[in-house]
Amino acid sequence: MGEGKQETQSTASLIPGVISSYGNGWRELWKHFLELFLIGIIGFFIALPAAMGSGSEGAAVAFLGILGAAYSILVSSPVDYGVSFSYLKAARGDKIEIKNMFEAFKNYWNAVLANLLVAVIVIIGLILFIVPGVIFACKLAFTPYLVVDRKMDVIEAVKESWRMTGGHSWKVFLIGLLAIPIIIAGLLCLGVGVILSGMWIAMAFASLYHAVSTTMETSN
Repeated sequence: MGEGKQETQSTASLIPGVISSYGNGWRELWKHFLELFLIGIIGFFIALPAAMGSGSEGAAVAFLGILGAAYSILVSSPVDYGVSFSYLKAARGDKIEIKNMFEAFKNYWNAVLANLLVAVIVIIGLILFIVPGVIFACKLAFTPYLVVDRKMDVIEAVKESWRMTGGHSWKVFLIGLLAIPIIIAGLLCLGVGVILSGMWIAMAFASLYHAVSTTMETSN
């Protein structure tokens, strides 16, 4: 009982930072590895139909491409939000269940619309000489957690992510930048390490959100 309480307090007092986020992510990843691995496998197979249309010719390409895009927007994206929520629960040290990956369906349309809105904003930013797109992506990185964890609507989640990342968006950027050598290291490990690398990176982002959220709640 004492150890569990101490562990929860340690996670709750996590300082928002790049190294601390990767550190917490690494620790909690191994405590929830099997559950997160199974969630990843299920998520992979759920996402497969979104690739429909590849290898087809003529009108079939356009038709299957539209179906694939619709499936990605209406099914894969909410599942991705749910997977992010699962990693957030792991970052907090909470118990994880497979059903957590479908949590976004409880706030379904906001999850779908938030994903579309964030994508449009980032794409527009990328068109504007790339740098604004990177900034927008960093500022809106917390949107999935807010939609699923706090059940916010799309506009509220986007605004809150923008507010929460104030002073922390550069940390989001550095976590993403550090992800590049981590992925490369995973590729060098016969490719198998990519799975672990991806899981660790997802844990780092979730840990940063958890740390920022906890810090803001404590200061209020």
